[in-house]
Amino acid sequence: MNKPILTVTGMTKVFPGVKALDCVNFDLMPGEVHVLVGENGAGKSTLAKCILGVYQPDAGEIRLDGKVVHFPSPKEALAHGIVAVYQELTMVPYLNAAENIFLNREPLFKGTRIIDKRKMQADAKAILKMLGCESIDTTVPVKLLGVASQQMIEIAKALSYNPKIIIFDEPTAPLSEREIEPFFKQVHRLKERGIGIIYVSHRMQEYHRISDRLTVLRDGKYVATLREGELTDEELVNLMVGRDIAQVYVRTKNNHCGEVLRVENLCDKKGCVRGCSLTLNKGEIVGVAGLVGSGRTEMARLIFGIDKPASGKVYLHGKDITGRSPAHIVSMGLGLLPEDRKRFGLALKASVAWNTVAVSLKHVFPNGILSEKKNQKVADEYVAQLRISTPDVRRAVSQLSGGNQQKVVIGKWLSAKSNVIIFDEPTRGIDMGAKMEIYALMDRLASQGKAILMISSEMQEVIGMSDRLYIMKDGSMLAEIARNQCTAEEIGRIMVLGKEAETA
Repeated sequence: MNKPILTVTGMTKVFPGVKALDCVNFDLMPGEVHVLVGENGAGKSTLAKCILGVYQPDAGEIRLDGKVVHFPSPKEALAHGIVAVYQELTMVPYLNAAENIFLNREPLFKGTRIIDKRKMQADAKAILKMLGCESIDTTVPVKLLGVASQQMIEIAKALSYNPKIIIFDEPTAPLSEREIEPFFKQVHRLKERGIGIIYVSHRMQEYHRISDRLTVLRDGKYVATLREGELTDEELVNLMVGRDIAQVYVRTKNNHCGEVLRVENLCDKKGCVRGCSLTLNKGEIVGVAGLVGSGRTEMARLIFGIDKPASGKVYLHGKDITGRSPAHIVSMGLGLLPEDRKRFGLALKASVAWNTVAVSLKHVFPNGILSEKKNQKVADEYVAQLRISTPDVRRAVSQLSGGNQQKVVIGKWLSAKSNVIIFDEPTRGIDMGAKMEIYALMDRLASQGKAILMISSEMQEVIGMSDRLYIMKDGSMLAEIARNQCTAEEIGRIMVLGKEAETA
């Protein structure tokens, strides 16, 4: 019987005012994918960082191959064969794949300090071939490669250390749906080599596709270790958040009277959006479903005025806003939560307070004189209203969890008095507990008469939250489905097969 390659016993880590880990136990077998699951703040990343030597535990023991080890820094963990691959790519963009894989460890000609570039290229290609990625060009700057290829190079770099254990932290976050399956194939190749894998992810659908076992953490405490398939999704969510999944998609019945947004035959100049039409009423949540590349985000950019349409019309509160600037559209009450909140929705180094008023300065400071005191007062109101978890509104927004960052973006648009809001992938990259809070917030906003257009790649999310649902494929709107007719099977058929599937 195999023995664990890694055993963690009684792991405890305390930060000022917070017990991040409370006597956690964990073990990893050779050739196993062991997934860490739990909400933000559950202790997943803290446990991983204690194993990597980034943090020093206050109590507990780590055994590697049965021997007690201590890692004062990641350098010692690396020397013992433990490496990490993070969601944020760590490569130098102007260097090629080989140079990135062997950065600061370049092979040298014997007796010299001259880099043997031919050997470095050959070694890099050998590792990529082992991963089944020999098609990656190792001679061009990595900035010219796609995100999926860059992720494979990160894995190749980890393999170059000949590791026993690889820790993946949200590795699929930068990948599209089409790129995830090839990535999983590479993870299975690592398993076959006997490498133990600790996998951290918020995407529940990934657990079934990749895990051998799952360990659930909640509030820094160990909850359970399970074999894949041992529990239903509902039971797993209950372990993770201490609540029943039936509470996830609770919707309040509202009167959807009064059209606030109309899109007629909208087309863009690149051919990504082709004759799309939709309507949105007051107090309504309308979903837009479709595969990656179907044109959903491109349509949102056209509506919001970021891109100019080739043809078609957009009406907001009965007024033609086609081709108007985002600033003008914002002044009329339309807001956009972008797909990538960190790049386009937030100023990460700025405070919660200043992010909250970023698009409403004229409204909050009508005399043009900025006031820190007033800024903080306004932000405090939205922190309380949206239940944003932050010790202070002066805290940099980069220090908040993903779910709380998303709430700050919502607060920004509420501060701007937006009554129509486009949510593009509203729960991407946040855990189940935070998702439930976002869903409850969206429901409250709809109950207050706000209108929400929700774009989502998560089937259950778009079904559970939408009053009506539009389905897009290849830039075109295929169908409109009422809430009581929404099923994953029907939506999937339409997305994959096209409009004829409606009557199939």
